[in-house]
Amino acid sequence: MFNKVILAGNLARDIEIRYLQSGTAVASTAIAVNRKYKGSDGVQKDETMFIDITFWGRTAEIANQYLRKGSQVLVEGRLELQQWTANDGSKRSKHQVAVETLQMLGGKDSANNAPAQSSGYDNNPSTNSSPQAPTAQQTQSPSSVPEIDIDDEEIPF
Repeated sequence: MFNKVILAGNLARDIEIRYLQSGTAVASTAIAVNRKYKGSDGVQKDETMFIDITFWGRTAEIANQYLRKGSQVLVEGRLELQQWTANDGSKRSKHQVAVETLQMLGGKDSANNAPAQSSGYDNNPSTNSSPQAPTAQQTQSPSSVPEIDIDDEEIPF
């Protein structure tokens, strides 16, 4: 079986970060992705979808530090189904993407982002009691790159 999702779009809202009792960071937001197509009447149409996404570990902290509503991102991850019981007793569910790789797009003018990448760890909290830290690589000129605290152990090469 194969479960991989790749999305490029803009964040639909600011990131909400929280920490589990284990100290693992979890950040959630949504990404807005667009699709252009011609309708049956031949008219060009736009469709926008809003998809919930979740970041884990160091990627969550990096995303919270550098991303805001409107930030352009490319994310890779897997589709997950969340299920819960609402206050009224009804069963609820939703699909979301658990982000495994984050790439910030756009420049400094794009919601004041510094382009960077973060990836490389298993972010499934149910199978990983001590997640490995992801990596972050800067891809902008040295004069405008903000400082990110990265240990040598986090660098995969």
